[in-house]
Amino acid sequence: MSELNVDSTVVIVGAGQAGGEAAAELRRQGFAGRVIMLGEETQPPYKRPPLSKAYLSGAATQESLYVMQPAQLDKVKIEFRGNTKVVRIDRKDKLLELADGSTQKYDKLVIATGGRARPLPLPGADASNVFVLRTIEDVQKIKALCEPGKRVTIIGGGFIGLEGAAVLVKMGLKVTLLEGLPRVLARVTVPEVSAFFERVHREAGVDLRTGAQLAGFEGTPVNAVTLADGTRIETDFVVVGIGLIPNTELADAAGLKIDNGIVVDQYARTGDPDIYAAGDCTNHPSTFLGRNVRLESVQNAMEQGRAVARNILGKNEPYQTVPWFWSDQYDLKLQTVGISGAHDQIVLRGDPATARNFAVFYLKGGKLIAADTVSRPQEFMFAKKLVAEGAVIDPAKLADESVPMKSLATPAA
Repeated sequence: MSELNVDSTVVIVGAGQAGGEAAAELRRQGFAGRVIMLGEETQPPYKRPPLSKAYLSGAATQESLYVMQPAQLDKVKIEFRGNTKVVRIDRKDKLLELADGSTQKYDKLVIATGGRARPLPLPGADASNVFVLRTIEDVQKIKALCEPGKRVTIIGGGFIGLEGAAVLVKMGLKVTLLEGLPRVLARVTVPEVSAFFERVHREAGVDLRTGAQLAGFEGTPVNAVTLADGTRIETDFVVVGIGLIPNTELADAAGLKIDNGIVVDQYARTGDPDIYAAGDCTNHPSTFLGRNVRLESVQNAMEQGRAVARNILGKNEPYQTVPWFWSDQYDLKLQTVGISGAHDQIVLRGDPATARNFAVFYLKGGKLIAADTVSRPQEFMFAKKLVAEGAVIDPAKLADESVPMKSLATPAA
């Protein structure tokens, strides 16, 4: 069991959803010692998924994003310190050195430093009107330029780029989206799903171009984007969404193992028994996948954050989860469960070429390993269960919409 007591201090470095959930779970589990959360942003922990959707559109307020309101943090005695950067972990003395020169002792430490938006490696990408979309502050800067008729160029056809395009075109902006690969969402789904979302965005008025190789920017601030084929796209501002870099530098400098993230064991513990890690910055063993994985998802951040808290308190609960994700674009909800990369067969349920709702199932050796559903919440719920079970399903029945999903489960072989 845990050696922590009422005089113990747990410090959480990082105030995103993983850090916020870890802090809240410590209190829910009855920990009565000090809980200190150190965040580089000024805001308390907040939800990032709405940034590219409801917050960008103006449908959500900043306060509605908070995982816990400041008054709640005070009520449960979680000490949140914003605008605070940790520059060094002294593992020997269990001490954190902060950028302002002060120090903070810990008995147990949680590293929940998340990730940062990957910068565009192109001259001019640091111009005043070129933005990434990762923080509340990023979105506030973008929103200040959002007027009907303004031209925006979005670089990147992943979830962030597509969600941003859906919001901005509905706000009346002229949106050009550039994806360097031959199709959007190429890293996470199959061509049928990519083609569907490309069609939806073009029908909504987005000038979506795949295989678009960037050559550079013109002007300061930027007034045009140039492509390798000589194309010149005039623009008022640029939004870059080309992925995430895990924030592992602090852990690396402290001598903790790094391999595409901070390496943790099944209890979310690093090689130092007093230091745990959670969220986008971690690489953890997955019994579901049979290998280590680093996940960039709010579900993983929240569940791993809670697991960290329980294990700090001596619960010794292995962190085992089936990954799932979602993306809202226009009136559509894409929900994904599992990791589809290793599939050897896909089964379509519904027709993405003609309908606005369908499902794609991924099988390996007859076993269901992943599913993508578009605006089919009931089928997603059953898919989550079937994927978790590793169900072996007749593909013909899976494709037949007259066969209820709930009737398809059979025990794993």
